Amino acid sequence: MAYQDFFTHRPTQEIAQDLLGRPLIYESPAGLVGGWIVETEAYLGQADNAAHAYQGHRSAANEALYGPPGTIYIYERRGLFMCDIAVQDAEVPQGVLLRGIQPIWGIDVMTENRDGRSLGELTNGPGKLFRAFGVRDKALNLQSLANAPLTILLADQWQSRPRQIGSSARVGVRSGGWHDRPYRFFVSGNQWVSKTPKRSWQDDQGWQDTAPTKLPTDILPGK
Repeated sequence: MAYQDFFTHRPTQEIAQDLLGRPLIYESPAGLVGGWIVETEAYLGQADNAAHAYQGHRSAANEALYGPPGTIYIYERRGLFMCDIAVQDAEVPQGVLLRGIQPIWGIDVMTENRDGRSLGELTNGPGKLFRAFGVRDKALNLQSLANAPLTILLADQWQSRPRQIGSSARVGVRSGGWHDRPYRFFVSGNQWVSKTPKRSWQDDQGWQDTAPTKLPTDILPGK
């Protein structure tokens, strides 16, 4: 499926939910890392008081949000790098924040990048996720998922299917008229969803069924 088709022609909230279970993979300098996306947040551009493009704000820092669908937007908070994906058509600055993955590929590399943290702590939050990937700068910013070393596999055969998709207010959005809108989406029962109690975890991590984990080389980033 083309990124143009996947990331346009439907609401950003729907796209954010459809990303759950899809593989996010990165051909890092230390080797391939990645996993199934388990948590996302939708940001709806100029009208959304929590969005970086609120009221039409535009600068060199957030220019990626105004790019074509599938453009990577990297930004830094408190020394950690996080990643949004621009959705909708160019000049419509809506995005989806990638908040967490279930680690599948390159767990040894991600563990080293996270200074030996336990498996459950590797990727359960947006800053943790991209530190686990080894992202320490904005080199990926403004690149496209279509040809960057970071990509999301969109073909349905690679998507693990959540049994139930949960939703809540977005994390850290505490004020403004949109602070309580349920634009955070997650795989219910998955332990790599951030800020969830251990009692909510499920043995099957909330999957109805899971996709293959062996990836053909011709669909890897940059191949």
